[in-house]
Amino acid sequence: MKPVLARTIRSLQSNILAGILTIGPLFVTYLIFSFVLSELAKAGMPVIQLFAAYFPAAWLSQPWLRSLLAVLLTLVLLYVAGRVTSLVIGRQAFNLFEALLERLPFVAKVYTSVRQLLDTMMSKKESSQRVVLVDFPIAGQKSIGFLTKTLTDSTSGRPLGAVLLPNAINPTSAFLQILPMERVIETSLTMEQAMSMLMTGGAVGPETIRYSQAEIPAKTDEPPATRERWTIE
Repeated sequence: MKPVLARTIRSLQSNILAGILTIGPLFVTYLIFSFVLSELAKAGMPVIQLFAAYFPAAWLSQPWLRSLLAVLLTLVLLYVAGRVTSLVIGRQAFNLFEALLERLPFVAKVYTSVRQLLDTMMSKKESSQRVVLVDFPIAGQKSIGFLTKTLTDSTSGRPLGAVLLPNAINPTSAFLQILPMERVIETSLTMEQAMSMLMTGGAVGPETIRYSQAEIPAKTDEPPATRERWTIE
């Protein structure tokens, strides 16, 4: 009975693991899309409720229909806002609006920080942001990070890097590390590859990655062939 029970348990474990690997990515994708859609629906729901109050039609009483209309309304507003700000007049008006926000003490700090973060995350590959590896949480264990800014130590002039280290599976939370640039290993990964590795726990990613710094050959004053040999008699 024991061999049969052991085979049954192993079969159950392998099948459950295969099911997790199959359903897991779909479930994570569902969670992300459901979160995004729920937030879009929350943004447009007040307008839909106001419209339903003035026009109490029977078809507007359906909750799913209200949510769908709220999502569509939010997407339309986002498209219009992006379209207007891409124009010269709209860009000037938006710059004026940002200038007004920067005069508000608390709002200016929050808005500026969020705007800089979004601009950095949406920047192109040729920008200053790069995918890097750093020793975290301990030396010898590498974590994927994003080099968002380079700084200089005011006391020694040493170059420093601001590296954002997102958590795997849940990259919405992260650590910000300030460390010397010689401890930062630049990689050839793109933002999409790095985010895929983070979201899948490393299951999806490139076959090779630069893990260590390139060794710099030791410099000598003279080539080995021209050195003089001194002997003591």
